[in-house]
Amino acid sequence: MGWARWLALGGLLALAGQLQARLVRQPDAGFAECDAFFHAGTPPAGPASEPRLKICQRFRGAARFATLYSPGHRCPVFSAFRAARPAPGQAEQRGLLEPQIDDPDSSLEEMIEEADAVASISSLGSKQALNADYLDSDYESGQLFPFSLSSDLQTTIFPLTNSVPMTQSFRKRWHMNLNSLMDRALIPHCGNGEDLFIITGAVPSDSRIKDRVTVPEFVWLAACCAVPGGGWAMGFVKHTQGNDIIEDVMVRDLEKLLPSKPQLFRDNCGEAEQDTEKMKKILEVVNQVQDEERSVQSQKSPLASTRSQRSALLPPEAPEGGRSLLAKVLGFIATPFIKLFQLIYYLVIEVLKNILYLLWFVAKQVISGIENCLYRMGTAAFSYLMAIGEELVGIPWKVLKVVAKIIRAVLRILCCLLKAVCRVLSIPLRVLVDVAMFPVHTVGTVPFVCRDIALGLGGTLSLLFDTAFGTVGSLFQIFFSVLKRIGYKVTFDNSGEV
Repeated sequence: MGWARWLALGGLLALAGQLQARLVRQPDAGFAECDAFFHAGTPPAGPASEPRLKICQRFRGAARFATLYSPGHRCPVFSAFRAARPAPGQAEQRGLLEPQIDDPDSSLEEMIEEADAVASISSLGSKQALNADYLDSDYESGQLFPFSLSSDLQTTIFPLTNSVPMTQSFRKRWHMNLNSLMDRALIPHCGNGEDLFIITGAVPSDSRIKDRVTVPEFVWLAACCAVPGGGWAMGFVKHTQGNDIIEDVMVRDLEKLLPSKPQLFRDNCGEAEQDTEKMKKILEVVNQVQDEERSVQSQKSPLASTRSQRSALLPPEAPEGGRSLLAKVLGFIATPFIKLFQLIYYLVIEVLKNILYLLWFVAKQVISGIENCLYRMGTAAFSYLMAIGEELVGIPWKVLKVVAKIIRAVLRILCCLLKAVCRVLSIPLRVLVDVAMFPVHTVGTVPFVCRDIALGLGGTLSLLFDTAFGTVGSLFQIFFSVLKRIGYKVTFDNSGEV
């Protein structure tokens, strides 16, 4: 082993010493400090059908992501990240083990290499997958989300607790999908990505590697953008068998596909306030990613076609010893023309491909526009017919209400008339005759009343005169009586002289 490899190995071991994974015990409600990687600090809720371990993955003293691990399947159920970008897929990958999964009483709180764990852990591999499980198999360890814990571009550090068995071709396509979705769809439509919550997981199948590690039936990704007033949520599914294209699904539909049907995001990532326009733009990018994946799968390997064309154009090679100077000169002269022909061929192919892509894009846009117009026309017509139907259905009801009001008014009038008649009929006949004769009696008594008034006035005047004359006579009698008492004598004769 050269000095460069020794230095690389020493750097890798020093980096592994900084990688910690806290195994969260069952009494803890969530993932401890790794709850920050879930929307509103709430991990997915749902019934668990088997024992599971909660791991808070740490690196250089800081929490990096959370993992829910299944010891029975020796693979993760899901991992949760936040504002993470996938690592480059062409780099060399190295995996580390978590000692406390196999030995809960282990004092090792840091992830270590498998070679170092063999000597320190007696039951190594009883509950987790090992690098040795992938030897001599058609699978390799593939990250649910290739979030590298190292800054080295040549070697990427991944914990095996975030790995599931994947074929080489599937792993490349899955990582290509993740890079395209994150860089072109998810992060650009969620601000700067700081409010983007990512959960990736795998659903186990009935197949196992060496009867130990369960091969997933499909892998999935759920994204929640918690930007206030402009958030969204979306899910993706990719089956491991065949050349399946990544599918976009709603988060509610994704939850129904999972075994325990958990609620991945609290309040469904603010479903009532999600921005539908952003989701439409994301779906447009997802359609482009799907079309690109279809085209990659459909086209032949360019390396094989290049070799076949070159072998057809080049003259047959002669043995090294028998090649003449003329053959070398002809080969030297023919090489630029062959390269030029290949360049023209690739240019024509690329132009045709771009033209086909352009035509396909234009056709999709036209079809989408027609569909939108038809949908809007249908919606408008349906709304118009519904409004007319409601009015037509309401006319008989309104007529019945008017008729009912008229009948009620007529009944009230009849009731009032009947009450008046009853009251009239209930009055005695003598009272009615007296009421009718009242004016006659009143007019007939007017002369008698006037006579009585005149008599009363005459009697009153006569009484006044009698009172006055009596008073005067009494005064004279008193006067004369006084005169008689004082000795005067007064006589009167018939003439009235004294």
